Amino acid sequence: MSGKKITISDETIDVVISLLLRVGVAISSLTVLAGGLIYLIRNEAMAPNYHIFMGEPSQLRSVPGVVRAAATLSGRGIIQLGLLILIATPIMRVAFTVVSFLIQKDRVYVGVTLIVLSVLLFSLAGGR
Repeated sequence: MSGKKITISDETIDVVISLLLRVGVAISSLTVLAGGLIYLIRNEAMAPNYHIFMGEPSQLRSVPGVVRAAATLSGRGIIQLGLLILIATPIMRVAFTVVSFLIQKDRVYVGVTLIVLSVLLFSLAGGR
């Protein structure tokens, strides 16, 4: 090892975080748009029935189910995948912040950010 210290400035962290958020939202938007177009093309003749509430199918209520549905190019599955990407974007931001605080050797902020990340992941898992 060369013994060089890895440093990262606050400005670099801000730029990477803003890029991460913009790219995540853009990918999510494009995914939802693609899924919406597929859904509309495949179901153009179906008239919606608003008198009876029908929730999402059971396979679209879990992450593995959404991924399987999106892999089969189901319009609803791709839309749900885009929404999962949107949800994952701020979680990735917090995870990146943990790494940047680790590089800066700021233990207090690493601890606080790990608590925030834990709460986010716990709530995403259903809070159980």
